[in-house]
Amino acid sequence: MSQGTNFRLIARLDIKGNNVIKGVNLEGLRVVGSPIELAYKYYQQGVDELLFMDCVASLYGRNQLTQIISDAANNIFIPITVGGGIRSVSDVNAALRAGADKVAINTAAVLNPSLLLEVSKYFGSQCLVLSVEAKQVGLRNWEVYTDNGREPSGMDVITWVKQAVELGIGEILLTSIDYEGTRKGFDLDLIKAVSEVVAVPVIASGGMGKKEDIISVSKENFADAAAMADILHYNRNTLAEIRDYAILANINVRSYEKN
Repeated sequence: MSQGTNFRLIARLDIKGNNVIKGVNLEGLRVVGSPIELAYKYYQQGVDELLFMDCVASLYGRNQLTQIISDAANNIFIPITVGGGIRSVSDVNAALRAGADKVAINTAAVLNPSLLLEVSKYFGSQCLVLSVEAKQVGLRNWEVYTDNGREPSGMDVITWVKQAVELGIGEILLTSIDYEGTRKGFDLDLIKAVSEVVAVPVIASGGMGKKEDIISVSKENFADAAAMADILHYNRNTLAEIRDYAILANINVRSYEKN
């Protein structure tokens, strides 16, 4: 994380159909609420960014979030990232026109890495996020998975993120399949391993179970942001509690006062 840069608090909403869902290790998904209602709630609570992920888009070959993003962008004025089923420049254009600020690409990029180069050239690196779903397969060794954690790719995470940076990505959304939904904290070994080899911001995702977890993922400058889902959806901590705790721990987060 760059000196003086704010550590960002991001609300992650995994979506299936018209519902926000949540599971453990990207499996056993259960409905937790409405995308628009939860997004607006977190916006009102002062979240820095919103992340909408269509968790079945790659399976069905399409992204269903255009209307949801459009509705959200009418009332929410913070950066919005959309992912899931983004397969082409035209898909990126549709997401941005609907109101997204950034797109996150995983499966299509693994199948066709040149898509990253194409998107970065058309729209700029600032709107291109590489979504990485990582599963540990050995000591300090992680494999890239696709299709919302369902399919192994045979690709090494570290090799892949370095290649993707060269192709023009501006940020990495790094999700630990092993830790996702477990509430046992972030996979610090994974986050550190990726952060050490790339110069772009890294968003840590998967495993945040309590507000104290924000310290470990940020204090060594491992990550530039934390994506939170379970901890917010089940009201185990509010964004205000997380932000206040971060400030007390001398983490450089954005101050927020509700109007």
